[in-house]
Amino acid sequence: MKFFLKTTGCRANQWDSYVISNLLIDKGHTQSQLDNADVCIINACALTENAERDIKRFINQCRTKNPETRIIIAGCHGQVYPEKSYGADLIMGNREKFDLPDYIQAIGIVRGENNTLFLEEANIKGVQAGKTRFFLKIQDGCDRFCTYCVVPFARGRPRSRPVAEVLEAVRILKEKGIKEVVLTGIELSAYQDGERGIDLKGLLMLLEGSETPERIRLSSIDPLYIDDEFMDILRDSKKIARSIHISVQSFSDKVLRLMARHYTRDYLLDMIDRLIKKVDGIGIGIDIIAGFPSEDEEDFMDTLRAIDSTGIYYTHIFSYSPRQGTEAARMPLQIPSKIKKDRVARLKDMDRKKRLAFYERFIGKKAVIIPEAKIYKGNLIRGYTDNFIPVYMPYKKTLENRLIEVKIKAIKDGLLMAEEI
Repeated sequence: MKFFLKTTGCRANQWDSYVISNLLIDKGHTQSQLDNADVCIINACALTENAERDIKRFINQCRTKNPETRIIIAGCHGQVYPEKSYGADLIMGNREKFDLPDYIQAIGIVRGENNTLFLEEANIKGVQAGKTRFFLKIQDGCDRFCTYCVVPFARGRPRSRPVAEVLEAVRILKEKGIKEVVLTGIELSAYQDGERGIDLKGLLMLLEGSETPERIRLSSIDPLYIDDEFMDILRDSKKIARSIHISVQSFSDKVLRLMARHYTRDYLLDMIDRLIKKVDGIGIGIDIIAGFPSEDEEDFMDTLRAIDSTGIYYTHIFSYSPRQGTEAARMPLQIPSKIKKDRVARLKDMDRKKRLAFYERFIGKKAVIIPEAKIYKGNLIRGYTDNFIPVYMPYKKTLENRLIEVKIKAIKDGLLMAEEI
């Protein structure tokens, strides 16, 4: 049977889809394009209203291009909102999606409760040598229950991949030619090998002396986990990229309390300042939610001014979406869409300003990039520096998937251009 698999949402979902694809291929199924697939699968996010729009758009595309195909919604959406099928033939929960080969011809809902500590096998045998970056999920689940978030309902309690399994996985990735591995999870800072008593910091220190790809990158980190010890590990590492994505959400103390985020504006500003001073050239990205219930103009300006005053690199911006079943969806003083759109637009303007300022700091400097096997704008190749700056240079096949040293020359048409040294 031919299958097409689309992924929406977080990096952990990208790993999940990779595993599902391998499981289907192991059972004799073949991957294909949407228009000739017997079954079309979407491993779907449930975090925002936009995620639901992605599902509906995908199903409409399937029905238009391939009317006879079967459609399966799997993952977080299927776990939290199984009643919202949008005409799909099968809905599968987060645990059940890893049994998809057994249900590929089923109809209805296959979904259990998130009351187990299941973590799928680290199936990486299908990795092809030559890929630049690989997302390795080492942790799943969250029990923080922030008032806006459905993730704890979708993913269940925190659980982690044992250290030995992580070390074996990264050894295999290096053996297969992977140059960069991204350690990802739903709440990466909750990583804990209970039997060995090793947390994320301990794992990072073990990876420093182990067989791994040349570059290790971290996905999103909770602000409260970023203490002096964590900063020292980033500063002293020869492998861990000088980039970090922090799930800030707001710089307003009032909004943070309503979100049940257990830190303050002052904590965030001090932590970011210390991180910049300790880790030279670090690229800091943050998540921000615009238009949370009760966020007035002064609350919003607290966030906008804080972003402007810090040395952060970029911002991922989300317009607040009320999610069924969360506390925030029941809060009074929901913000009108027009105001949310205006705040998102102002945040995007600030983001453009911060990115440009960060890029300009590195013009004339040397950097190491790993060019991807993809052509941009007709004749350019792109690679990321360790602090997550996208750098472009004239395409040459021999540059793909290698660590190469470049000199950053200038910004041209919004792109940071470089030349090989």
